[in-house]
Amino acid sequence: MLSGSTSVERVTIEHVTIRSGKTFAAVRAALEALVPRLDDGFWTLLRFGLTDRARQELEAGAALSIFGSRDHGALLAIAGLKQQAIQYDIGNPLTASLMTRHKISAALYAPVRVLLLESPEGGVAFEYDRPVSTFGQFGDERVNIVARELDENLENVLQKAAN
Repeated sequence: MLSGSTSVERVTIEHVTIRSGKTFAAVRAALEALVPRLDDGFWTLLRFGLTDRARQELEAGAALSIFGSRDHGALLAIAGLKQQAIQYDIGNPLTASLMTRHKISAALYAPVRVLLLESPEGGVAFEYDRPVSTFGQFGDERVNIVARELDENLENVLQKAAN
């Protein structure tokens, strides 16, 4: 039973699958070549109050970065399964700040989770929830504008890695 301080809202999310004819290793290598790992040195600058310098470093960086990754394929070994699957957190701290300054709840979806998987039949695909739909639930056009650009950048880079 829900208490008086809890609310639940139903939202519609658009789920995207981008299939590739390439091998899992080739798609993974292409993605990691196109999207660099996030240099999180900007956090140190922020801790010391050097916000202008942190912003400059982020502005000079890539449009998208890999914040981290997890090997879900290795985790499936616990269940006796053999499948390649890597979950990536992909985004841009500046992009996130452009949204969260208007709706802090947007931090729930920034960075975006992207799954690269190989199906048991051998097909390779990216899967993710479209940023315009996840961020769109907040009903703020300032957030939506940034989410649309993020959506475009993410789809473009994933298509390039897949093809």
